[in-house]
Amino acid sequence: MTTRDPPWIFRTYAGHSSAAASNALYRKNLAAGQTGLSIAFDLPTQCGYDPDHPLARPEVGKVGVPIASIDDMHALFADIPIERMNTSMTINGTAMWLLALYVAVARERGVPEAGLRGTIQNDIVKEYLARGTYIFPPEPSFDLIAETYEYCVERMPKWNPSNVCSYHLQEAGATPVQELAFALADALGVLDRVKARGKLSDAAFQQCVGRVSFFVNAGIRFIEEMCKMRAFVSLWDSLCQTRYGVTDPELRQFRYGVQVNSLGLTEQQPENNAWRILIEALGVTLSRDARCRALQLPTWNEALSLPRPWDQQWSLRLQQILAYETDLLEYGDLFAGSPVIAKKVEELCEGARAELARIAERGGIAGAIESGYCKSELVRSMAQRMGRIESGEQVVVGVNKWTDGIASPLVGGPDGGVFQIDRAAVDGAVASLERTRATRDAAAAKAALAKLTALAQAGEPIMEASIACALARVTTGEWAGALRGVWGEYRAATGIAGAQIGAGGWDALRARVNALPRRPKLLVGKPGLDGHSNGAEVIAVAARDAGFEVVYAGIRLEPSAIAAMAVQEAVDVVGLSVLSGSHLELTGAVIAELRARGGADIAVIVGGTIPASDHAALRDLGVARVFTPADYKLIEIVGAIVDLV
Repeated sequence: MTTRDPPWIFRTYAGHSSAAASNALYRKNLAAGQTGLSIAFDLPTQCGYDPDHPLARPEVGKVGVPIASIDDMHALFADIPIERMNTSMTINGTAMWLLALYVAVARERGVPEAGLRGTIQNDIVKEYLARGTYIFPPEPSFDLIAETYEYCVERMPKWNPSNVCSYHLQEAGATPVQELAFALADALGVLDRVKARGKLSDAAFQQCVGRVSFFVNAGIRFIEEMCKMRAFVSLWDSLCQTRYGVTDPELRQFRYGVQVNSLGLTEQQPENNAWRILIEALGVTLSRDARCRALQLPTWNEALSLPRPWDQQWSLRLQQILAYETDLLEYGDLFAGSPVIAKKVEELCEGARAELARIAERGGIAGAIESGYCKSELVRSMAQRMGRIESGEQVVVGVNKWTDGIASPLVGGPDGGVFQIDRAAVDGAVASLERTRATRDAAAAKAALAKLTALAQAGEPIMEASIACALARVTTGEWAGALRGVWGEYRAATGIAGAQIGAGGWDALRARVNALPRRPKLLVGKPGLDGHSNGAEVIAVAARDAGFEVVYAGIRLEPSAIAAMAVQEAVDVVGLSVLSGSHLELTGAVIAELRARGGADIAVIVGGTIPASDHAALRDLGVARVFTPADYKLIEIVGAIVDLV
């Protein structure tokens, strides 16, 4: 009988509306053959707010599950045996808190935490660079990550304390070389901090090195992506030996999970995305010597909306067919000894080493963040990518080539092929929060928060105090609020300075702008808690290249702040970017605030993942133009903005 390797862990990134609804989805997915959980949390949970906070209310339950306390966590894992589960939690700014809640659930269930298996993403670097759900400044943030390593090595040896995440770097425009270098520099920054704290023995530190895991992206250029993974394996092995003296080969293994690329999924001809996802999965499964440990796939319709359960099942079936119907897992590495592959791997390694040296010159990853270097390079790469697509140099089928096609039956149903957001989710989340506050021992919660605060002020470990807070029914907003009071809140560099689109054909548009009576002024900002700033940054760069004066307000802004800035700066147009599904609530709030401040004559445009069914409602609110991923030609977008001036 043919010997087969065991398959990777099958995951589906999921969570929405409420803990109860997400629990039902998880149990259904597990029954369908999923072998691990990947938890998506909503933006208030990720950013450390309770669902009744004004900034949180429009975002509750939109991109993930709201978790305000241990009571919500119990509901999320009801009837799921966490002692037998491999649970991955995509959480960063509040990673320690969600781990504390998970441990607290285990303690209340009587499950030994030493046996818990899973991962918290806990990667703050990529939040500063690409995803935007950071809370605290770099120094205390790195210490929080380091402390989770110290705690897990001693108390939870099967748990991955962080998941160095290059996935979002590629989503933000990173080239393969940048993804390699930025992710490796991130991991070195974490391990250097753990070592510098001096709280672990040499043997325990080597175990820390062995617990580092990665979460990578895999794009459509699947040969190059496969070579990138082989480069990761080689570079990580070398760094573990030379930098940290790790002699055990098992502790030097490059352990990684994957979600394949979402950036390349298209709104136009969305059925093509199914083939893109399949091809991208090959890049991280074909090569046995660099095969992923866990894989989660996006769905065909993610350029249109959040996925429905059926869409997630389709992606899960793709994994199962690849693992069980094909002979992929019956062979050794198919590419060992190939001179073509070896040459490409070395080319990527050489580029990554050079980039790592540039980061080291800036003081390592922390210095490269503070200086804005990494962010600027990502914005530059994204602008160049958009320029290539707009010029046709980079072919995207159905977008800039072979655009005529038969209408897809996948979007022909009554729901239009998109997930219908539960706009009443906030009511359920707030009700759960109020029950917890009403039934908990208020004095115990207050005392737990006081101890947490005192330890943080003294620079002492806070993991055990965080678990005590969880057991006392302290809420997510209270935990984060206490630490905000100690460390403050951070604003990362935007990185748009110096970037250019670089595409030809813009002279006529620049002439139109120059012919206006005065230089037009555009404010670009992201209301709410959505931190995915790639699109907003590219629009800001493109408008500036065309001759606009651009005020880039940044991310995670209250509608009142955007309106006040727009009136104060006397802008002609306000451009809002919303990718979280909260476009109706947030846009309506911004327009209301503009009118209240005498800015009713300022044109408002909105861009993001916005279903066609919501366009009319946005226009009724007073929105002048709506842009979606189908609007990829930057010259046309900026031209449309000029028309509004």
